[in-house]
Amino acid sequence: MTRVVMLNDNSEAFTKKVNEMTNDMITLCEQCGICSTSCPVAEDMDIPPSEIMRLVQLGDEYVLETKAIWVCASCYTCTVRCPRGVDLSKVTEALRQINLRTNVNYLDIDNLDSEEVEELPAIALVSAMRKYTG
Repeated sequence: MTRVVMLNDNSEAFTKKVNEMTNDMITLCEQCGICSTSCPVAEDMDIPPSEIMRLVQLGDEYVLETKAIWVCASCYTCTVRCPRGVDLSKVTEALRQINLRTNVNYLDIDNLDSEEVEELPAIALVSAMRKYTG
């Protein structure tokens, strides 16, 4: 399946944000594919690691919707083998952070019934709030 990349005014800002978060030069990636061939979990990803890098280079925020950024084990195999020294593990971590910082609240504590709050363990509420709030 071929996907058309739609670049917009935020594309450059997105790439710049990832560059700043990783303190790495994402533009150094030359798409050789060594990261994809050496990744031990690439077969479980919906897009290969090299495509993650290409989407970030293009500023395509679609990469935030992929399963691949969550499957990455941050084992640094790609980083060690990269001929250009790009740290893809840092890039995937930055993408996870961007995704988690979207400020979308999935759990609204104010809408829970008092009975529900009393029955739920406190640690469950704390975990849910940390996981589902921006």
